Amino acid sequence: MSITRDGTPASPGIVVGPAHVLHIEMPRVPHTSIEPADVEHEIERFDEARAWTRERIMEVQRRTAERLGEVEARIFEPQLLMLEDGDVIERTIEYIRVNGLSAARAFELCMLEVEADWTRSGHPMVFDRLIDLRDVEHRMLRRLLGMPDPDLEFDDSLEGVILVARDLTPTITVQLDRRRIVGIATDAGTRTSHSAILARSLNLPAVVGLGDFSTLVHNGQVVALDGRSGRLIISPSETEKRLYRERHERVREWEHELGLLAQEEAVTPDHQPVVLRANIDLPGEAGFARSRGAQGVGLFRTEFLVVGRSTQPGEDEQYESYRSVAETFPRHAVFIRTFDLGGDKFPSFLHMPPEENPFLGWRAIRVCLDVPDLFLTHLRAALRATAHGDVRIMLPLINEVSEIRMTRDLLDQAAEQLRREGKPFNPAYKLGIMIETPAAALTAQELARHADFFSIGTNDLVQYTLAVDRGNARLAPRFTPFHPAVVRLLEMTAQAGRAAGIEVSVCGELAANPLAIFLFLGLGISALSVGPSMLTETKKVIRSVPAAAARAAVAQVLNAATGPEIVSILRSGLDEWIDLSMYSDRWNLRPESAGQTRGTDVPPDDEG
Repeated sequence: MSITRDGTPASPGIVVGPAHVLHIEMPRVPHTSIEPADVEHEIERFDEARAWTRERIMEVQRRTAERLGEVEARIFEPQLLMLEDGDVIERTIEYIRVNGLSAARAFELCMLEVEADWTRSGHPMVFDRLIDLRDVEHRMLRRLLGMPDPDLEFDDSLEGVILVARDLTPTITVQLDRRRIVGIATDAGTRTSHSAILARSLNLPAVVGLGDFSTLVHNGQVVALDGRSGRLIISPSETEKRLYRERHERVREWEHELGLLAQEEAVTPDHQPVVLRANIDLPGEAGFARSRGAQGVGLFRTEFLVVGRSTQPGEDEQYESYRSVAETFPRHAVFIRTFDLGGDKFPSFLHMPPEENPFLGWRAIRVCLDVPDLFLTHLRAALRATAHGDVRIMLPLINEVSEIRMTRDLLDQAAEQLRREGKPFNPAYKLGIMIETPAAALTAQELARHADFFSIGTNDLVQYTLAVDRGNARLAPRFTPFHPAVVRLLEMTAQAGRAAGIEVSVCGELAANPLAIFLFLGLGISALSVGPSMLTETKKVIRSVPAAAARAAVAQVLNAATGPEIVSILRSGLDEWIDLSMYSDRWNLRPESAGQTRGTDVPPDDEG
């Protein structure tokens, strides 16, 4: 009997093959005390292990650059930075000196503390960083304990193996034998984890976030994996295998058609142009986004610079990250979202006390304005990047005009400092805001007088409008992006932007949903920003649907009383122009779903 399990699609492709379950456990470290005379020797052993681990990671990085490219090789930078983290080094040496512990035990305790600090946030980006942390810990402990590297060999009798693991570290992923392995399935991980990024670079179909999948499947057991929909079947029937193969051929043909669209214009059949930008989490994703036809970056999330860090990032580090993306898009705009901290994203250096309602508490612009030293450095780096392209600064979770004014005051201060220091920037930079709350949408007309553009973050807008936690699985049926209240707030925002003559874009998850694209076109919103892998699919919808048809459907939508009624109107209008079945794996488009998403390939917090 077959078993079906759904996870998060991480790398597209459909494969059927035998499973190989990889068990790589963290070494067990004995609680070893040392004599005072051995303290300096243990510290020397710790320093030697760090140097050895650094060299091994740099060697993997060099091989990755040769095999996959410089962008993918940068994935190992966080690990190298962890090895030089002053706090980790000092704490480990203190455990050796003060507590008389062996280097291995001292380092293990330090890593447990760091992991506990990071885990408290619960944010997917932190979990991605934890894999890097464990990768470093694994190598360091094996070196200190005199253990060999883990065995990655497979049963020679197995061909076309689907690798199953609790999780995969970047250094293991990049060493996989592409000739033997045809797919990856992991219990943990997110689509933005470094191992998932490498899987896409290696063209390995992958599904992550499968829970306890590695305990359900055994070596040699046949598995069907769909990296596009995020579904796996253990011991599929002959009928299921045939359907998977047929679907594989159909998807390949469709993806070939989409590939041809990458450099085509995003314009509707009745000649309505749409600016189609990309959402990125890391600077290295900009090149891939450009290759997929992105017209710039509509959402550059900057939290990678701070989440999981024990110290604030320096100005130059931030500037170089922003500059690299700006130079990737010399003729298009790059929207840098200022730190969206708080909620579930807090770096350890801010020492945030627990809050009963973190998503309604100290977060985003509120944090930045309350920590002006952090914010001023951030703004200086962003301003310096404006010298290298059309870099725009975007503020998250704005509710008040005063928040924009205070940010402009800090920007004026930063600009004056840069002038005195002789550091170039574009004084005609643009400052805009994200519309993520009902308060912002309802006062959009006033906010538009103080902002150079609007960008709508749909996940938070839906969450705050409906009072539904977007991460609560029990409430998932109530998280309805096509609720009449949400649609009317979208309309108000679009109207306010048009009246003020400023661009209104959408950078939230909904921007890639075919029904929502149809809705946005009908509302007169003609700038969208989606995940890089969604660019060609989104462009396919845009190039297939007349804007006039979208406007006709929206005229009906604005009179609808329920979410299912709105979905039904949009689906009926869209069905005439595109084959919705090709999108059904990624989006739940049934009328009764009221637009719920399922198994999307964008992060859960795609806009915020």
